[in-house]
Amino acid sequence: MDATHWQALGKNWSRITFGCWQIAPSAGWGDPCTPPEADRVVKAALDCGITAFDTAEGYGDGESERRLAKALGPRKNDVIIISKIWPDAELSVAAYQAHLDASLAALGRDYVDVYLIHWPGSYFANEKKSARLVEAMGALKQSGKARLIGLSNFHQEDLARLGPGLNEFSVNQVPYNMLEREYEGETLQTCMRARIGYMAYSPTAQGLLAGRLDKDAQKAPTRQSNPLYQEPLFPHARKVYQTVSEIANETGASPAAVAVAWALLQDNIFTAVVGSRKAEQVAGFAGASRLVLDEGQRTRLNAASEAFARTREQTLEP
Repeated sequence: MDATHWQALGKNWSRITFGCWQIAPSAGWGDPCTPPEADRVVKAALDCGITAFDTAEGYGDGESERRLAKALGPRKNDVIIISKIWPDAELSVAAYQAHLDASLAALGRDYVDVYLIHWPGSYFANEKKSARLVEAMGALKQSGKARLIGLSNFHQEDLARLGPGLNEFSVNQVPYNMLEREYEGETLQTCMRARIGYMAYSPTAQGLLAGRLDKDAQKAPTRQSNPLYQEPLFPHARKVYQTVSEIANETGASPAAVAVAWALLQDNIFTAVVGSRKAEQVAGFAGASRLVLDEGQRTRLNAASEAFARTREQTLEP
């Protein structure tokens, strides 16, 4: 992210951003996280030096925002909070303002540090609708209720439709890990030219690269629909995890920290979004930004990632 964007926030953004999808009931993760567990895990993130928290109105219909605010308590204005609007909102300034106001009420704040449009989908499939998106999001930034505005899951074709309005946005939150590198290439180059930094979410591939491989872990609805957890890709993904695990043993770090550290080394990634519902897991990935991988370890991780990409292309091609 460009330095002028940082100055607009006036806060330090940790290389690890805590992801708050799992701390509330959702279609993706079910309802395994209780309010006390949510409180503990957010406080654990604070204790580990994490200064940024990523949530959304779509995470538990606002429950993630409410639980986050309660857990942060008097520190809620000291940290960076990123929230998101779901793209099915009416495409008007008034509607977008109403959605943001609802998030602010849930968060107990007068503003969010960063406000993202959650998905492009087919909602902004032409230049006219994309121009209206720029107008609506730009109005929120002008109001001061969103210090910065950003995108999430926007590919090259989505970015192109924004035209000159692309320069209004500061970040693009995208899935990025050793098994998923679809936002490289033209999408990455376009974002870099526009000085739009990447927030890399799912840097452990929904826990696969952290060793969440057992039957219980695979019961989560979001993993049941994730091709990486299914045949024919799962056996090949496990091979990548084995390399991650070997390097974790060499460095004394957790596999999660190794996977996240690799993501943080890649072009244009200024923070990695890592979520959990268990407080005891936070320390395992919070130190990823300080983990030093030597040249040989980086080479092995890159080779494992590139081998998986080739296999994936061969396996899934028509």
